[in-house]
Amino acid sequence: MLVQLVIFVLSTVWITMAQNQPGGPEEKDKTSTALKDLLSRIDLEELMKKDEPPLKFPQTLEDFEYSFNEKGQLRHVKTGEPYAFNYHEDLHRWNQKRYEALGEIITQHVYELLEKECNLKKVYLPVDATDDEPKNFIFMSEDALTNPEKLMVLIHGSGVVRAGQWARRLIINEDLDSGTQIPFIKRGMEEGYGVIVLNTNENYIEVEKPKKQVQSLANDTDEPAEKKERKDESQKETKKRRDFYEKYRNPQKEKESKHIPIRNNSTPEEHTLYVWDHFISKSSVKNVVFVAHSYGGLVFVELMIRRETEVKNKVIAVALTDSVHNVWHQDTVKSILDWMQEHCRNWVSSSEPLDAPVESMLPDCPRVSAGTERHELTSWKSFNSIFKYFTQALEAQNTEVKPKFTVTTRSSNRKKTEEL
Repeated sequence: MLVQLVIFVLSTVWITMAQNQPGGPEEKDKTSTALKDLLSRIDLEELMKKDEPPLKFPQTLEDFEYSFNEKGQLRHVKTGEPYAFNYHEDLHRWNQKRYEALGEIITQHVYELLEKECNLKKVYLPVDATDDEPKNFIFMSEDALTNPEKLMVLIHGSGVVRAGQWARRLIINEDLDSGTQIPFIKRGMEEGYGVIVLNTNENYIEVEKPKKQVQSLANDTDEPAEKKERKDESQKETKKRRDFYEKYRNPQKEKESKHIPIRNNSTPEEHTLYVWDHFISKSSVKNVVFVAHSYGGLVFVELMIRRETEVKNKVIAVALTDSVHNVWHQDTVKSILDWMQEHCRNWVSSSEPLDAPVESMLPDCPRVSAGTERHELTSWKSFNSIFKYFTQALEAQNTEVKPKFTVTTRSSNRKKTEEL
């Protein structure tokens, strides 16, 4: 390969020159230092780009020659082997790009499963978006806004994950159950929950920047035709040399793009607030529960800060999984901290057994072990414990003592206090 060849040649030259250098040890040290400096200036990343295949990858799982088996594991259709990251040895950048291309296909596959297997419907945001406006979307069950009893809201973490996913790495390397929210959705619907799946990382659309046009000089029209023709030829030759150099320097230069934010959904926090205001707060449900992983926990705390009274009136339990929220850095008041102590629980990565108490330095909510030290697995490992926690919260909600209120009798026009 080109990279190894360049390094081998330069190393050979280095050794030969150092051995044949006349003079004493000091002269040889100077030569050695100079050659080391030369090698340090070589941009190996650029050399690797010149030696890698084109950055063009399949567009479907079938073209990748992978599929999910009956256990939800991604396997090669011919060999039955798990996904192999190192498709080309010593080409990490190319392998990473291939992995990312597969990840985008996985995202679309999970979207399809949410609609076909979980019977969720896709709802586009903003609700009043025009046809040509950038849009986000969420998924929800048919009864999400009409279920009078209970609603479950799922929030993933940050990064490349999208609606329905906990961790792309788990989907590719482990299975769909551990890496997606599908088990939570199915279990929730079986237990009578309406379901809303947020999509907090879909904050913008990416479009390619238009190519920069060479601006003509203002006095071009005043120049003689012969002089203008010579100038045009000179500019073409200059551009040709520049393009040749650019192709040599960076043969697989990625396209320049710009981000167009999605209105009212340009950040995870803004997206969650929008869904709360336009859907959850307007639903007829009495009891709302949240499952929030990693950065999703921070997003929920931000929602709590912005809509404290509304959240307290509807939400009865929040299951956090290795949440990265920080009540010291976020503007969290005492009333929120008190509520979190009673209504939130954080399953954190730990070597302790599942549900074992874990000490916390923050005065926010109880922390218990998720039964794993792997951050991305905390949601899946605490799956059963989370639903048990929700059941207990619902039972506690239904057995609360009803408040007292006064009734005015007609016979005496006097107020009598009756306990109902």
